[in-house]
Amino acid sequence: MHRLYEYGDIAVFWDSEKCRHQKKCVTGSPQTFDFGRRPWIDLTKAPTAEIWKTVNKCPTGALTCVYTHNVKIETDMDNCRSVAFSVSETGVEEQIGECDFKRSKEGWIIYHTEVSPEFSEKGIAKRLVYKLAEAAEREGADIIPTCSYAKKVLSCAEDGE
Repeated sequence: MHRLYEYGDIAVFWDSEKCRHQKKCVTGSPQTFDFGRRPWIDLTKAPTAEIWKTVNKCPTGALTCVYTHNVKIETDMDNCRSVAFSVSETGVEEQIGECDFKRSKEGWIIYHTEVSPEFSEKGIAKRLVYKLAEAAEREGADIIPTCSYAKKVLSCAEDGE
């Protein structure tokens, strides 16, 4: 299971396949990470610095985080994609990336992920892939990544990376 949690200036990724040491995150920020609550991660409960510090202590890499860089991610199910928008201080939105999929009998085939070059290396592509993976899992669909980036992001748990 892949989950993306976003609030304010931070985005936290959780890969349940890698999760083995929950005690580290729960003791690092018990307000944020609570296995008795659904969803179990609530980024509104602690300062970003505390959350970031706790996530960085995750020994398996099940939790990772990035700053959001004033970029919001939305799913566009009508067009089979997730979309990244840069949001200016005045609220103007500009599309800067997308992750596309097609439905098949086998599942959702993620075949393309792209982010504008000036926004590369900021975790935006990973957020796009996780957003689709989360939506597919909620619909009970398998994910079949044919895009090399999506394949890398989603296969890390299987490869033990």
